[in-house]
Amino acid sequence: MKIYLDDERKTPDGWHRSYWPDEVIELLKTQDVSVVSLDHDLGDDERGTGYDVISWIEEAVVMRGYIPPEIRVHSANPAARQRMEHGIASIQKQNDKIADMQTQVTEGLESGEGKKSMNDLLDEARSKQT
Repeated sequence: MKIYLDDERKTPDGWHRSYWPDEVIELLKTQDVSVVSLDHDLGDDERGTGYDVISWIEEAVVMRGYIPPEIRVHSANPAARQRMEHGIASIQKQNDKIADMQTQVTEGLESGEGKKSMNDLLDEARSKQT
């Protein structure tokens, strides 16, 4: 599924239209989403902005190991676009870190370090990241 968050623009063919961040977040929780394209200004900041979706994804990656979809920004607001792109870069960095840790743990198990506990292997992987 490809999700297009916007309040005004025409939805591209083949995309699911959402108007509010909570709708997108619910779809990210329950559907197989491959791409999400986000506008920032949605007409009612009380209901949220596209950045709220970025924030949710970032927290989900860090706290739950969520694997994010491809994230695009189509906002015409230059300051908001930059903020959102920084958030996407942070998500990618966190996602890469988690993938590296998982690889290190897997390699540790395959190399006969399986006698160590999973927590020991994760601690070792974390210490190599810093």
